[in-house]
Amino acid sequence: MSERESEKNNKNIADRRSRVSREITAGFLVFRRTSEGPKFLLLYHRGSYWNFPKGHLESEEKAFDAAVRETYEETGLRRSDLKIIPNFKAYERFYFRREKETIFKIVIIYLAETRNPVVKIGREYFFQDRDRIQGFGWFLFSEAKKILGKYKENQRILEYAYNFIRHKGEHKGETGHRAIPVPRPETR
Repeated sequence: MSERESEKNNKNIADRRSRVSREITAGFLVFRRTSEGPKFLLLYHRGSYWNFPKGHLESEEKAFDAAVRETYEETGLRRSDLKIIPNFKAYERFYFRREKETIFKIVIIYLAETRNPVVKIGREYFFQDRDRIQGFGWFLFSEAKKILGKYKENQRILEYAYNFIRHKGEHKGETGHRAIPVPRPETR
């Protein structure tokens, strides 16, 4: 490679790095107990894309507060409808591209139980555009894991939550918040 090509290559790398921005979203993995076992709430967006209620943090907003707000906005479940499960917090971190920009995204998921099976998708979210919610369902663990399909990190968070619920969050020798180990970020 010539010196000129090398300089151009270094400039392209620097340009790409300067175009990396960060997004943080937060939400809840909501479940309810049934005679069949815990059922998990998944929101349907499009194609084969299902996910947990979550969304972007607003200016100066804490992740937990954003999770409560987004869950209410997307599902109609109020803070009073949710029993927050202490000591559970899961992370997903990855890179993706939006147009010519590289985004480093951090997703923070909390766990909450509800007794309210009624979900009311807000008008501003229903059928608005391809990224918005188009439906929902309550699914047993095995069904939810299949529905999450190719989204391995969501499956991992679901499995962690399921085991956490089954074992009531008790893990010998551990104290405080338990966070899922985070694999190295990947480009999606």
